Amino acid sequence: MTSPMSDSQPTSTIAKYACGIDHVAIAVTDLEDSINWFTSVLGFTVKERRRTEGVSTAMISAVLVAGPLNIVLLQGTAPQSQVSRFIEHYGPGMQHLAIQVKSIDEVAAELVQAGLEFDTTIIEGGGLRQIFTKRNQDSGLMIEFIERSKSGFVEQNVESLFAQLEKKDSF
Repeated sequence: MTSPMSDSQPTSTIAKYACGIDHVAIAVTDLEDSINWFTSVLGFTVKERRRTEGVSTAMISAVLVAGPLNIVLLQGTAPQSQVSRFIEHYGPGMQHLAIQVKSIDEVAAELVQAGLEFDTTIIEGGGLRQIFTKRNQDSGLMIEFIERSKSGFVEQNVESLFAQLEKKDSF
């Protein structure tokens, strides 16, 4: 039996700064089939669709909402796409988890000090500040830390993410 944490134990960085789950991004092999399942079976609605292109990769995506829940479905457009490479290596499923935080600068600094590596610098634009970890090789999961001053996603930020990941040959 475990005992509850006492006040003398340090609080983890995530517990200290996290406000909640911002969204879950799921890599899929067929965007239309996945949208149909989430909307018809689970009752999500499509908030937006977009196509994002980097220098050498591209994806199509859909943001789905149900109450406070946000899911982003991602499909690569070619075998060299970052999403297609993710699916080839890990299979379809959760591609990243976005955790909304109070202070992205403090979170990133503390996590770097703890040994966490990031695949991007802090991406800023349109009321969003984001940073993405290196992918965990065991689970395939990448964590996005996001600080928001407004809702929605910004194309400029997604394009910056693509450019940084392409430069590192990451997916």
